Formats: sequence, structure tokens, C-alpha cells
Amino acid sequence: MRLEYFQMIDRISTFNEEEERLEASSTVPVESPVFEGHFPGHPLMPGVLLTETMAQASGYLILGLIRFTHMPFLASVEKAKFRSFVGPGAPLVITATRTHQGSGYAVTRAKITSNGKTICDADLMFRLMPFPDGLSAQMQSQAAGMGLVLETA
Repeated sequence: MRLEYFQMIDRISTFNEEEERLEASSTVPVESPVFEGHFPGHPLMPGVLLTETMAQASGYLILGLIRFTHMPFLASVEKAKFRSFVGPGAPLVITATRTHQGSGYAVTRAKITSNGKTICDADLMFRLMPFPDGLSAQMQSQAAGMGLVLETA
């Protein structure tokens, strides 16, 4: 995880098209400028960055399911619950399941756990839009580097 570059996912361990589900992992960095202010002497991963982590896992799920034909842009976050805290060095498991897609939108249910304990979960909605020029190939390469393997028909 590289917080300052918004690279929140380290590895995609599972992509299940039939179940429309993705599982990813990440480790909160031991040191980051984010922790200098959040909070001095008691570093905690900000909830907004946990939300971004769920959104990225959901985005890769959607990209895989639609074969990189459109770019998912986060449109809304609903029913977000933050149940526990995570600090530097915490291992995270992020799961995302697509619950709906239609009319140019996709919805996922995402969750983060650490050491078997639920940290947070939310329903996330994405607007599916054409890729900005040149971004599709870059996103495919980045996803493949993290372990998103798509079966060919």
C-alpha cells in the first residue's frame, strides 16, 4: 500500500466471475506522512482511505467483470460502517461483490477485515463511463500486475 500515491491494493488473490466477487489484500504501511497528522502519537488509518481501499477493490472487480470496456468512477457511498481501527502494519483483506449493474451504473458491497475482525463495510455505486484516452491499457496492465487474471473464452 502506497498511501501518498493512492495505491491501496497490494494483491488481488481471488477473482470469481461466477460469484461476481473479488478478494484482495494489502498491508497498511508502517510509516507514512498521513500518520503524522492522523493522529500524532496514535497513528490510525483514516476512514476516507479505508473507503478508497474498498472502492479500488470494487473498481477492479467491475473492470474484470466488464472486461475493461468502461471505467468505473465512484458515484456514491452508502451504509458505510466503521467498526474498528487499524494502524500501521495491519494486514487487510478486502472483499467486493457486485450486487447490481444496469443503466450505466454498477453497485458493490465491500468489506475490509484485519486478522479476521471486520473493520468497515459499505455499499458503493459506480458510474460506468468511456475510458479517458490511453487509460484502458494502463489499467489492464496495472490490474494484471496485481494478480487480476481474466479467463479467455
